[in-house]
Amino acid sequence: MDLIITPLQNHPNTPLALAVATLLLSLAVLLIKSSSKKPRLPPGPKGWPGIGSMGMVSQLTHRGLAALAKIHGGLFHLKVGKVHMVAVSTAEAAREVLQAQDHVFSNRPATIAIRFLTYDRADMAFAHYGPFWRQMRKICVTKVFSRKRAESWASVREEIDAFTKDVKSRAGRPVNVGEMVLGLTKNITYRAAFGSVARDGQGEFVGIMQEFSKLFGAFNVADFVPWMGWINGPGFSRRLERARDSLDAFIDRIIDEHIEKRKERDGGGGAEDDMVDELMEFYSENGESNETKGHITITRDNIKALIMEYYYT
Repeated sequence: MDLIITPLQNHPNTPLALAVATLLLSLAVLLIKSSSKKPRLPPGPKGWPGIGSMGMVSQLTHRGLAALAKIHGGLFHLKVGKVHMVAVSTAEAAREVLQAQDHVFSNRPATIAIRFLTYDRADMAFAHYGPFWRQMRKICVTKVFSRKRAESWASVREEIDAFTKDVKSRAGRPVNVGEMVLGLTKNITYRAAFGSVARDGQGEFVGIMQEFSKLFGAFNVADFVPWMGWINGPGFSRRLERARDSLDAFIDRIIDEHIEKRKERDGGGGAEDDMVDELMEFYSENGESNETKGHITITRDNIKALIMEYYYT
């Protein structure tokens, strides 16, 4: 041993060699630990380093998944970039996922666009399962989307009457029923949400929602491979910011109008409640809980996210 150590001590590059050896040993230990901690995943197609099975994205239709299930079984694993996915193709596995252990799989995955445009999951659809989600669901079921509430909307009946008269006035002429029904749906949704008989700002709101829809469905490579986000460029982030700023300005104006309307009502005025009025019962500027009423309070971000959700439902 002395014969080996003595030459090393006398060698001029001994400190560098020891540093390299220490680094290599540390890396080896880290690799061993990381490999031992890998979760046990179902079988599936082997992907490429870094991007996984991203090259197969165009093949992941229902037919493509059925073909992969014949090769890898009714429960198989895919990795697209950093995202792990599991495809379920048998009744037994589906029952386990959707019924027996539904609480484990209840949270919906959210892309960068969804998280940003829903005010970091401030809505009900993408909120994580837990106390907040249950309270939001209670508000929606008992107040906003209840049958009693829907039947009490006089504005809906007024819009249907106007629609019927419009169709009747076009007797003997070609009628684009699809376009007219779409217009009726927009009118009912807008009036039920905001209570505006004159439909002030309806075109602006529809335009904002159309941009939201495009952004929700847009492919963003950063959702799967974060370090490749530069491919989309800064334009995508700017579109997200512009879209949310537009909704902020629009809904803030609506909320301010409803706050004034509530003050007038307290002073003796009367008007039919709309969806924003229902949500304003739980509204708190700072989000602090209201113990006197015994239920959750919501902020402007919650109201904006729920209105957006209401439009898409």
